[in-house]
Amino acid sequence: MVARCVRVTGRVQGVFFRAWTCEQAQGLHVTGWVRNCPDGSVEAHVEGDEGSVEQLIGKMHDGPPGAQVAELQVSDASTEALSSFEIRH
Repeated sequence: MVARCVRVTGRVQGVFFRAWTCEQAQGLHVTGWVRNCPDGSVEAHVEGDEGSVEQLIGKMHDGPPGAQVAELQVSDASTEALSSFEIRH
């Protein structure tokens, strides 16, 4: 089990990035959360088996149709033992 903190910048708000990330995470059996930040970026906490987490991060680098990801920063995080993936406000 690994956990990562992901910050995505670019055109990532108003393009369903959070809903899309949640859907992708659920399909990969990754738990965690995603939220919009006041600076216009999107932040996510993702955890699960390393392969699935890395797959999700790879998908987030491209984002949903309409998104334009400028930068994706990833750092290690502590696991939170979450049971699902949710959109936080």
